[in-house]
Amino acid sequence: MSFEVHRDLRSIQLPQWGRVVPTDDVIPFMVLDPQGQPVQPIRWFLRDFLARGHSAGSVRSYAFDLHRWWRFLHVIDTRWDKVTSAEVRDFVLWMGQAEKQRRTPRTTSAATAGQVNAVTRKQNLGDRYSARTIRHSNAVLRCFYEFVIDAGEGPLVNPVRRDRVRGRRANAHHNPLESFRAEGRLRYNPKLPKQRPRAMPDERWNDLFAAMRSNRDRAIIALGVSTAARASELLGMRGADLDWGDQLAQVRRKGSGMQQWLPASAESFVWLRLYLEELGPLRPDDPVWWTLRRRERSGEVLERWPLTYDALRAVLRRANTLLGTNWTMHDLRHTAALRMVRSQKLSLRDVQVILGHAHLTTTQIYLVEDDHEVLRRVHQYLADRKEPAPEPVEQAAVGYDADDLAVLLGGVPR
Repeated sequence: MSFEVHRDLRSIQLPQWGRVVPTDDVIPFMVLDPQGQPVQPIRWFLRDFLARGHSAGSVRSYAFDLHRWWRFLHVIDTRWDKVTSAEVRDFVLWMGQAEKQRRTPRTTSAATAGQVNAVTRKQNLGDRYSARTIRHSNAVLRCFYEFVIDAGEGPLVNPVRRDRVRGRRANAHHNPLESFRAEGRLRYNPKLPKQRPRAMPDERWNDLFAAMRSNRDRAIIALGVSTAARASELLGMRGADLDWGDQLAQVRRKGSGMQQWLPASAESFVWLRLYLEELGPLRPDDPVWWTLRRRERSGEVLERWPLTYDALRAVLRRANTLLGTNWTMHDLRHTAALRMVRSQKLSLRDVQVILGHAHLTTTQIYLVEDDHEVLRRVHQYLADRKEPAPEPVEQAAVGYDADDLAVLLGGVPR
């Protein structure tokens, strides 16, 4: 049986097999084999995945997960259509102890990998795969094998199994007029550590804003902390997405792609105006955010390119190096959401609309007290206790002499 196959998982090193590349085809990303040919099962799946309304970013993410799975199968010498849950189990165990392969070795970040930052109290990214990454990989494999099994290919049973619901059989009370729904968690999903959103303290926000080196950088983080938009949503803005009269910014929501106008602060529009004056005329279809790159051929002439997510991360990386922090653009979203909830001027439903959450339960995570606020109040409490309480002043009742009362009660006359 395949369950009895013993593999030395610690010795497995994934080879440089194939690669994920962007394409000019309908499918924005493709997994190529070592000969440069598309891996056909993945190509079929990604085409169907894209047709179901998923974004290009999701296609890219799924392509990388499937590429990692193919490399693992290449090491253990198993065909993709012959796998069982034993291979998925070993893959999860391998990811749980393996170090991520990097294109370039760490430099300054090597000493802080996986450590908690002393300023932000956030953990830096480590060199191993996180529980969230493993769970995402399992979900991708489950979705992939559901597709190929429905198409009559692959194994007979989905190798990414679900655990049975305790105490009863899955879909025990299924309505035959309705489709079956998934029940039970994926069998080899690791548990996620509970994390609470944290707001950036005002003094830290001032430090981060002061570390920005251009009006463009000041404008985009000011817009992010006031609109609570995601980084990808801000980078997708066009010239027609700015309403200067009402100070609104239109974004396209991640996942659904819906267009939504979000109110922004007056300060962010001031920095936006200063940035656009430096940039020059902006047509309605032009991206709002641009950067300068050197032309590959000459290496001297600077050309204007749309600002990418990697370039925006580089902006924050420079600021973090200067400040000794590890802030991300998503911290600005958490900060904006927690500020809205704490203001008590907006309902939770208002915050849900601004954040673009489909369910109110997702927004409720911001009702939890932020650690920074709790620590601030406790510090204030401890500071108040250091001050000695004033001694009560004894006052004589009206009509009595204070010296006579002191003699009578054993005190010292004044």
